[in-house]
Amino acid sequence: MADILVLGSLNLDLIVRTQRLPAPGETVLGSAFLTAPGGKGANQAVAAAKLGAPVKMIGRVGADDFGKTLRHTLSAVGVDAQYLVTDNETATGVASIWVDERGQNSILVAPGANARVSRADVDAAAAAFHNARVMVAQLEIPLDTVHYAFQCARKQNCLVILNPAPAQSLSRKILELVDLAIPNETEAAQLTGMLVQDFESARNAANVIKQMGARRVLVTLGAQGALFLDDAAPAQALPPFSVQAVDTTAAGDAFIGALAAGLARNQDWTTSLREASAAGALAATKLGAQPSLPTRAELDEFLRSHAAVAPFTLQ
Repeated sequence: MADILVLGSLNLDLIVRTQRLPAPGETVLGSAFLTAPGGKGANQAVAAAKLGAPVKMIGRVGADDFGKTLRHTLSAVGVDAQYLVTDNETATGVASIWVDERGQNSILVAPGANARVSRADVDAAAAAFHNARVMVAQLEIPLDTVHYAFQCARKQNCLVILNPAPAQSLSRKILELVDLAIPNETEAAQLTGMLVQDFESARNAANVIKQMGARRVLVTLGAQGALFLDDAAPAQALPPFSVQAVDTTAAGDAFIGALAAGLARNQDWTTSLREASAAGALAATKLGAQPSLPTRAELDEFLRSHAAVAPFTLQ
C-alpha cells in the first residue's frame, strides 16, 4: 500500500464531561475529566494508521511533556513521526474540550507549536512525498504552509485532501490544488456564505466550493450523514449509520482518516465512503479523540453487524 502523508496539528486534549455546557459567566460542575492525545492532524493520522495504512506525519510539538506524550502516541500506533519537529521556543498545542450528556462538544484551542509549522518543515520531509499516494491537511497550521505542501504533493501526483477546519477564506490558487475538500456543515457555510443544514443545501454549497476550484467536495452533516459531489457524477446523499453518540469530538477525523486509508488501498469511492461513515459513527460512541478511533478489526466487525443505508442520488 502507498503511504498517506498527513500535514497538520497535534494537541493534548483536556476533556471535561458535563451535564450541560455553561452559559457565559456561569460555572457548571463537571462529572469527569481526562486527558487524551488530539489535534485534527494527529487524529486523522492515527485514524488511518489504526486501520492498517502506512502513515507519515509532518507537524510540530513543544519541548515539553505534552510533546513527548504526543510523539509517543503516534509511534505506538505505527505513525512514522520522524518528520515531527520539536520546537524549543513554544509549548505544545492544547485543546480544552467540554462534552455534554448528548455527546455534543465545545472546544477552545491554544495552537502553540502548531502555529509555527513552516515551509522549511515541509522541505525537510521532501523524501516522504515520493511514496505518498494521498496527502491530507487541515487549517490548524499556517495556511501558507498548507498551500506549499499541496504544491509539493501535486508534483508527486498525490491525491490531495483538504479538511478546511477551522474555516477561513481560501483562494482559488489553493482550492485548485485540492482533489477532495471535506468541510462539515458549519465550515461549508462559512466558506460559501450559505446556510447548510440538509442534503439539498449541502449540495448547493458543494457546487459553490467546486466553482471555487476544488475537484470534489464531501460535506459532512453529523447525524444526517454526508453529501458527496464528484466531478463526473450527480451529487450522492450518504445516510449515516445509527449509533448512540457519547462524544462526537473526533468523528469527523475518523471519517477522513478512514477515507484516506481506503483510497490509499486503491478502493473505489463507494467502498471507501462506506468505511469512512462507519469509522465516524464508531468514533462517536466513545469518549476522547484518539482513544475513540477504531481499529481495523473493530471497523470490520461494525460493518458486518450494521447495515448501511444505500447512498442515493439527489434529484
